[in-house]
Amino acid sequence: MFDNKIPECNQQKKDIDSFRPFNLETNQRLKDHFKIGLTYSSNALEGNTLTLIETKVIIEDGLTIGGKSLREIDEATGHSKAYDFIFEIIEKENIELTDLLKIHQLFYQQIDPDNAGRYREKKVFISGMDTKLPPPEKINDLMIQFEKDLTTLKNSYSPIEYAAIIHNKLVTIHPFSDGNGRTARLLMNLLLLRSGHTITIIPPIFRADYIRCAYEGNKNNHQEFINFLSSMVYESQKEYLQLLKD
Repeated sequence: MFDNKIPECNQQKKDIDSFRPFNLETNQRLKDHFKIGLTYSSNALEGNTLTLIETKVIIEDGLTIGGKSLREIDEATGHSKAYDFIFEIIEKENIELTDLLKIHQLFYQQIDPDNAGRYREKKVFISGMDTKLPPPEKINDLMIQFEKDLTTLKNSYSPIEYAAIIHNKLVTIHPFSDGNGRTARLLMNLLLLRSGHTITIIPPIFRADYIRCAYEGNKNNHQEFINFLSSMVYESQKEYLQLLKD
């Protein structure tokens, strides 16, 4: 069980705001630092075996890693491109389906160009779980409603609650043949950034907790994931504050 740390996160946000505005160098260094961490952790949650250092070498130096599959390397470079894109659209008034499709397309383009940025056309299931995912013929209508939820729900919840619920709604629809979790986490982070919070990393050690809490969201019980996400935001913002102080 995870405690709800939203009040502590909001206080951290005030502490971070006291350092603003950042100069260009500080802003870029923070962005680059969390790009490596988020790319590594988000891919590791899905079984990618690249280490943090290997991810850094691939993204920053453009080098391949011996003994690692081309897919794992493509997942790192693709996620890096999608990460950069979410910073391009932070200031948009509303996030739209075209933005979400672009996030998936950038991440998935090198892995499966035919399905990058496109809804799935086949039934899928999650092995080992009784999660019910919608059939492909319902995805378009569900995503139209999801786009409406992106606009309407943000005024009904706190930013962390909103990001958590949107994450759960997207993984429940499961609109893509692959890459749903990573797309959902990028979108979740985009929403957190737009509200003034920081990039939030879910360490791979919490994979089982992440899956369990997101599974509760599939049953329309979002509180478990809200509590979980608030704990992850708290730890990420603690690191962010320490970097600013250093």
